[in-house]
Amino acid sequence: MSEINTESVQQLFDAGVHIGYSKARRHPSAQNFIHTTKTRGDIINIEETDRQIIEAEEFLKELTAGGKQVLLVGTKPEASAIIKNMADKLDLPYVQNRWIGGTLTNASEIDVRIKRLRTLLDQQEKGELIYQTKKEKLMLEREIDRLKIKFGGLLNMTGKPAALIIVDSLSEDIAITEAQKTGVPTVSISNTDCDLKKVTYPIIANDAARSAIQLIINRLGEALKK
Repeated sequence: MSEINTESVQQLFDAGVHIGYSKARRHPSAQNFIHTTKTRGDIINIEETDRQIIEAEEFLKELTAGGKQVLLVGTKPEASAIIKNMADKLDLPYVQNRWIGGTLTNASEIDVRIKRLRTLLDQQEKGELIYQTKKEKLMLEREIDRLKIKFGGLLNMTGKPAALIIVDSLSEDIAITEAQKTGVPTVSISNTDCDLKKVTYPIIANDAARSAIQLIINRLGEALKK
């Protein structure tokens, strides 16, 4: 067992990583990671959280060293901008609005939609969009907008990702299920209401506070830097 990094644990505490949900919402898989329970709910053992982050960091470093690509997923309001910003910094694909069913399990169909978006964006940039009337032009522009919302974050995805980084495995249950079906490992920031057994590398933490999400995503992002 690695030694406790008191500075790291203090940073997690300051960010509110230790704040879990009420005991009534606790999933049985989180039982061993609870430090104590107070009136307002479960308090997470952030020494365990820190160890989980370190384990996830090592996994992600191995992927990066092997030139593998990771997909970042976080659609809840607290996570969306954080996920997009980190993906942009690392030039990685991301999902920030809504997980589209089949992203992993029906990849060929999703790839068709992504290629369609690439083509339209390229034509738009070059001023080569083909239309006969203003109505057709408006329809093409609306199609581009719809596709960008659904697939804009996946434009640079090169085949099946080597792993998913997820914020809130309960909220992103469809993504977790597809990852399980396709054999894609998952790293997830998951609060006490989540089934940690569904995640390959769970990080039990407050997944509802921007400060907590930002701190952990920053650490995972460092592990993904080439």
